Amino acid sequence: MNSQQFVAENSIIRLIWGNSDVVLFIFAGAAADFALNKAVDWLYFSGKLPADPLGRLFSTVSYAHKIIFASEENAHAAIDAITAIHSAVEHKRKASIPDWAYRDVLYMLIQYSINAWELLERQLSPQEKEEIYNVFYRMGTRMDIGGLPLSFTLWEADRLKHMHNDLAVSKYTPDLFAQYRKHLGGLRYRIMLRAQALLLPEYPKKLLVLRSSGAFSAMLYLYKYSRLNRLTKKLRELMLPVAYRSQILALDVAPV
Repeated sequence: MNSQQFVAENSIIRLIWGNSDVVLFIFAGAAADFALNKAVDWLYFSGKLPADPLGRLFSTVSYAHKIIFASEENAHAAIDAITAIHSAVEHKRKASIPDWAYRDVLYMLIQYSINAWELLERQLSPQEKEEIYNVFYRMGTRMDIGGLPLSFTLWEADRLKHMHNDLAVSKYTPDLFAQYRKHLGGLRYRIMLRAQALLLPEYPKKLLVLRSSGAFSAMLYLYKYSRLNRLTKKLRELMLPVAYRSQILALDVAPV
């Protein structure tokens, strides 16, 4: 008998996180949120973010992917492993990561799951957005994160409040973006900035002074409507970080 899945096989969130193109855009949105978050000093404390920013971001994304496609038992084990890692860092620093910082990361994954899918695929229904929120809500409650809203509608208001309270340009922001440029290379870095200009909510976009590009929007349009031919593969190669290309493509999961 198959064990119960953490996320139903026909769930919209499996379509979202089983599409490596969409996950790549989630990755781009997360890069901006990490650079602006007031708790980013925790990631600098561990040394992992400045040393390998793409690896740290990919770790966050791949953990979420693993949980979404796992059995309930294995998903709980993965969530508990994340909690244990954070507890070890807290013990080393002799301080506690604030609940709002945990919520920020969870909220970031919710935000860009929705934004990336709607940018590349189609608009989501209110029921689908509620379903997406519910999955991450269950992740958060398993991690004992307090103060999580009980519905997607309540989350929207709380996300807005969190962005204004917890996101700011700090001394870490330019340093992280410099690291992104170093690890991505000039062309992929510029593509990331253009993607962020389309993905980010207004407040963080304003903080980073990001502007939309007509040329990138045209390229994205071409990318969306040419996915089955060789042109798509070439465009994808332009966008994917070389070191993580195979790992990101491995995130593709055939829909049920």
